[in-house]
Amino acid sequence: MIKGPVLIPVLGDQVSPGLSSLAGKDPADCVVLMMEVMDETTHVRHHQAKIVLILAAMRHFADDLRRAGWHVDYVALDDPANTGSFAGEVSRALQRHGAREIRVTEPGEWRVRQMIDGWAAALHVPVDVLPDTRFVCPLPDFFAWAAGRRELRMEWFYRDMRRKTGLLMEGDKPAGGRWNFDAENRSGPAPGLAPPPPLTFAPDTMTQDVMALVRARFGNHFGRLDGFGWPVTRAEADRLMDHFIATRLHEFGMWQDAMLAGHDTMFHALIAPALNLGLLDPIDVCRRVEAAWRDGRAPLAAAEGFIRQVIGWREYIRGMYWLDMPGLAEANALNATRPLPDFWWTGDTPMRCIAQTVRATRDNAYAHHIQRLMIMGNFALIAGLHPREVAAWFLAVYADAYEWVELPNVAGMALHADGGRLASKPYAASGAYIDRMSDYCGACRYKVKVKTGPEACPFNALYWHFIDRNTDRLARNPRMANPYATWRRMSAEKRAETLASAEAFLATLGAG
Repeated sequence: MIKGPVLIPVLGDQVSPGLSSLAGKDPADCVVLMMEVMDETTHVRHHQAKIVLILAAMRHFADDLRRAGWHVDYVALDDPANTGSFAGEVSRALQRHGAREIRVTEPGEWRVRQMIDGWAAALHVPVDVLPDTRFVCPLPDFFAWAAGRRELRMEWFYRDMRRKTGLLMEGDKPAGGRWNFDAENRSGPAPGLAPPPPLTFAPDTMTQDVMALVRARFGNHFGRLDGFGWPVTRAEADRLMDHFIATRLHEFGMWQDAMLAGHDTMFHALIAPALNLGLLDPIDVCRRVEAAWRDGRAPLAAAEGFIRQVIGWREYIRGMYWLDMPGLAEANALNATRPLPDFWWTGDTPMRCIAQTVRATRDNAYAHHIQRLMIMGNFALIAGLHPREVAAWFLAVYADAYEWVELPNVAGMALHADGGRLASKPYAASGAYIDRMSDYCGACRYKVKVKTGPEACPFNALYWHFIDRNTDRLARNPRMANPYATWRRMSAEKRAETLASAEAFLATLGAG
């Protein structure tokens, strides 16, 4: 019988001291393996800042573990012996330490889970894969909730999570007498609205070393590192959460869907990168927001909107990812085939809303949810961009993007590629929505009030082009009745003019 230690691989988005694979183990009997591998930095061409964030958080967490008494075997990206893959590094570590078994917390990505499931046979060692207890809803519980339901709507799941956690509950009733205050959280920007500046963190020596490595290895990837300021430690992430509650939460609800040029973060919390890495705990951040409401520091609508995103949408999206994989990765119910235009990478387009969003994404590895859904996602939907290419872009460019959270949001929510399994209707909109929710349109080269022709906002004709080409798939959807009724009421000449305008614009798109 092998007498060696237990090998505990800790992945890049598992930088949590309460990780299930570490829980209850004697550090003297274990080796923690942390691996910076080329496969994971390049399977999509990740934003430079995203790579820095993950590697810097890993290195800081490794130091935390060492201070807590763990033996950490850390394989750096530039180690000459680095094989470049999880499997290769786990195999080498088994040989180095003579480990008797592998103990690992389940990964967030289907691809990596398939890899881990093959370790026992390939490496001839027992592998214990433990549930990721950092989520509110264990996956078996989600599967049980979904079983037999005709419609898997997030709202019903969210109410169950409120009951389970007790968040914003008064006995068995929701605080304020309503489960959802979304109607109060959809305001466009008011004149003179001035969001506070975001809190950023100056890179320490360890993070600066990572930045130099990334510039050398991945300097040709999308994105900039100038001004990198994401939290890479639990202490920094806690400060960011405190800053949100103190300076942004009270306005977050009303303006969470609004967009202003030059104010890339608006009133958003900016904690998603830290939350998805494991630097923050979802229940803890929700309880802190709930306490702010109960203390009178934030309105109920703002607190509910935040909590719904964390214990409702985030948990629901994770469950839907694991429920629908691997088919979700290839879903294309609307048969969209157009390649991704090059301006998704360059931002070089007269459409100011897209140019602003791509610029913010390039500079910060961040854009807030309406920029993602109703600017980039909406354009991809109505222009018919291929879901696989769109999903790869979203996975690459955002600091908080991991496939479990990115893919259902893109394929299901933004592109309706799952045929409506996640969202009851496509989130398609013309330029009028963007005009209402932002200040982008006033200084745009295109005119949002013009419907067709070279001066018209491209979103206008593209919207009706989307409606027309998907008649067979969408016309029977009751939530699409009004758009189809409007389209049918247009004269034949107007419809033809609109479709021709859309086709003329689509012909200008270059694939990059």
